[in-house]
Amino acid sequence: MTTVTLQVEGMSCGHCVKAVEEALKEVGATGKVDLASKSVAVSFEEGSVTLDAIKAAIEDQGYDVK
Repeated sequence: MTTVTLQVEGMSCGHCVKAVEEALKEVGATGKVDLASKSVAVSFEEGSVTLDAIKAAIEDQGYDVK
């Protein structure tokens, strides 16, 4: 299991947290959003999903991944 922390701009509320966490589940990853630091700690199996797919899933929800 690999864990990375991504900086995500545009999150501000509980709906944002749910949208990001659900998007991660859809691609086979899990995440813990920290609104205060505008970050998401993402855990995933490298053989199952790529970091690019994870970033794309978050960006598809309307957020900017740095």
